[in-house]
Amino acid sequence: MFGPIELWYHTSMKLTAVVRLLPTPEQANDLLKTLEKANAACNSVSGVAWQGQIFKTFPLQKIVYSHIRAAYELGAQMAVRCVAKVADSYKKDQRSQRAFKPHGSVPYDARNLRWYVDKSRVSIWSMAGRLNIPFVCGAYYRALLQGQRGETDLVYRKGKWFLHTTCDVEADTPIDIEDYLGVDLGIKNIACDSEGTVYSAKHLLNVRHRYRRLHKKLQAKGTKSAKRLLKKRSQRESRFANDVNHCVSKQLVKRAKDSGRGLALEDLTHIRTRVTVRRKQRDQLHSWSFADLREKIEYKAERRGVPLEFVDARYTSQQCSCCGHTSRSNRPSQSVFKCVWCGHTAHADTNAAVNIGRRASVSAPYAVCVLGFKPATTASPRL
Repeated sequence: MFGPIELWYHTSMKLTAVVRLLPTPEQANDLLKTLEKANAACNSVSGVAWQGQIFKTFPLQKIVYSHIRAAYELGAQMAVRCVAKVADSYKKDQRSQRAFKPHGSVPYDARNLRWYVDKSRVSIWSMAGRLNIPFVCGAYYRALLQGQRGETDLVYRKGKWFLHTTCDVEADTPIDIEDYLGVDLGIKNIACDSEGTVYSAKHLLNVRHRYRRLHKKLQAKGTKSAKRLLKKRSQRESRFANDVNHCVSKQLVKRAKDSGRGLALEDLTHIRTRVTVRRKQRDQLHSWSFADLREKIEYKAERRGVPLEFVDARYTSQQCSCCGHTSRSNRPSQSVFKCVWCGHTAHADTNAAVNIGRRASVSAPYAVCVLGFKPATTASPRL
């Protein structure tokens, strides 16, 4: 009676597109005044919120809306966005009063900012009225702008103007998997998967060491030219590390997608408080950008339809992937794993990645029963 029914699942996700504005000197001055007025209004609203312990958007808006419109000469929608900005800042915690810098970012929405992507221009509200300003961006961000939705933040950074806007993009349908590609994250090696592919951090560590030594030397010198060079080189290290994490995360997701598997990562939340290292290694530990790499893997995997699982990281580096025996003696060195029970030898990170993939593939009770895991209570996971 009825023909076959096909179900189509359309999933979407939110990404942020960044474009650079090219205002004239007069327009830049108007935007700067707008930031200063809006952030001054936010500080006023924050004072009222803290004094009355009112942190919800609408109750707070009823109290301060008329005042900030009259006192700071803000437009109706900008006043509303300033109240929302303050309320959002108190969502994390309400233990201290929030303060806003004069040139902090300011949120806009469709009522006070309009995009003309085909013309590469935006119409944005300012203290001097509407401004029509051109923008530039790369092909990737221009494609994202086709799905622009929601808020846009006006950002002023080092004399340059940017817009950070939320875009909806279509994500691939999640693939059916039977196995997981385990990934071990580390300091000496950025990542290592269960197939044995190692993404070395040697070049990244050398760059960070060179920049730390240069910064220390220039700060000790303290001359005008030294300060000028420090300013010029600021953020270079973080931009380089950001690019490296982008490349590694893209390769990991592509490898999992092409092989029809999910990705399994270890949960390293609060890892810095759980481990101790020598004084010489503290710089490396605290510059370890595992959280940034995790975020990039998360959104890339979601966009490509690759399932992602996080597993307990404890003892993955000390447990044998063949017999399940767990001991600190299984790690004679940072890079070598040799099981003292069955003699299995492998690269230490590869062995850990296999354990991570296996933990995501089977339930915990089954793994304990079949593989005979015997976690040591006195051992601590190594980096």
